[in-house]
Amino acid sequence: MPELPLTLGTLKTSKFGEQQMSQRSVKSELRENLICKLQRGDDLFPGVVGYEDTVVPQIVNAVLSRHNFILLGLRGQAKTRIIRMLTGLLDERLPYIAGCEIRDNPFHPICRRCRDLIAEKGDQTPIAWLNRDERYVEKLATPDVTIADMIGDIDPIKAARGGHQLSSEMTVHYGLLPRANRGIFAINELPDLAGKIQVGLFNIMQEGDVQIKGYPVRLPLDIMLVFTANPEDYTARGKIITPLKDRIGSEIRTHYPLSVDQGLSITKQESWTERPSPIRQEVPNYIREIVEQLAFLAREDKRVDKRSGVSQRLPISVLENVISNAERRALKAHEDIAVPRVLDIYAALPSITGKLELEYEGELKGGDAIARELIRMAVGKVYTTYFEGVNVSQIVQWFELGGSLKLEDAADSEAMLKQLSRIQGLMEKTGALGLGASEPDAVRVSAAEFILEGLYAHRRISRNEEVGFTAGERKREPPEGGEGRRPPRRQFN
Repeated sequence: MPELPLTLGTLKTSKFGEQQMSQRSVKSELRENLICKLQRGDDLFPGVVGYEDTVVPQIVNAVLSRHNFILLGLRGQAKTRIIRMLTGLLDERLPYIAGCEIRDNPFHPICRRCRDLIAEKGDQTPIAWLNRDERYVEKLATPDVTIADMIGDIDPIKAARGGHQLSSEMTVHYGLLPRANRGIFAINELPDLAGKIQVGLFNIMQEGDVQIKGYPVRLPLDIMLVFTANPEDYTARGKIITPLKDRIGSEIRTHYPLSVDQGLSITKQESWTERPSPIRQEVPNYIREIVEQLAFLAREDKRVDKRSGVSQRLPISVLENVISNAERRALKAHEDIAVPRVLDIYAALPSITGKLELEYEGELKGGDAIARELIRMAVGKVYTTYFEGVNVSQIVQWFELGGSLKLEDAADSEAMLKQLSRIQGLMEKTGALGLGASEPDAVRVSAAEFILEGLYAHRRISRNEEVGFTAGERKREPPEGGEGRRPPRRQFN
């Protein structure tokens, strides 16, 4: 990379000065760089899964149209991640007048301090450089944010030190918005911002005028404004005032993964599963699918608040907790491999209940009971994908003839495999999961327990954490709330 000019004179004669003299706006810069990326076929938002045919094309259209835009969606839909990745569309370097609080363009300064400096030093005016990440400013909107925070305020100390009148532009202490000049300014949870602050925003967006402590200051800022909001906030905590909403060029709706495969990709990418440990971890695909189905079922459940949503953080946190429970068990049993079981999903209830906002009916039933029902339903769905059409009557018959089985939570894999092998036909059916007899004991135990849990989910056998059911009580619903938070053992009969 060529050496960067450090004075106004050398900047004028360099290739970097051409774009600045043309007074290209930030929105035009984003547009031009986006066009280049589209022509090259670059991945615009790497790591963002499931938006390729929905959200991303709308963001591309907004940038190509030079619009300020808002991402509107429920929690956990990658809104903040997306707006932070917009910096990838900015130039790698940008010159500005050294020491300027609002990063003035050396060829088109808008603040009094920079105009005076250029008049005094001319081509010797010092130049500094911003990288693209420094041109992004983000603010979480809260009700206590003031105009001074966003726009600026009169600084009496600056006035005293410089010998300026308080009415002078030189006494202004600039807020976040002017400091984002020539960059991207993002506001998260826009409806939480007080109405009068929103008025200041749209005035800057439209006219570039602002009054600070009664003194009019003209700031024709060059900014790309992006916002995020949750639809619930429009009525619950605040609203976006109509004049500001009218000045936002595009309103783009985000969404949760549209398919389980998309959810699996996101969870695998974001969860902390590749972790340093003295033992090896192996997560079966059916365990990942159950965890993901859990989130999809929760989003459809009438007892879960749709306005709040079920974040993608739920399956991410649950999978991490599931692996940790399997890791804990393997460490205590002195085994060299940790393989999660369905049992471990029930042990991950603390990472489920805190992420479910329940309706009145759900509150009456209780978060633990709702979570357990969702797990059972998820197991049933995933079991069907693997064992639909598979004859398991031999396993069911073993229980109907009086067989029963208790699976201890802390038992090592070898002991559990001996117990499971007593059930006629059970271990043979693990072949439907792609397992062979040479698989480690922990893997085979996990698969066999999944089959039993699937049969329980479909009401083919019964299960109770304490004493179990007789064959004649198979069709009863499981007791509500009668199971502990972390069951010590399981009994099938």
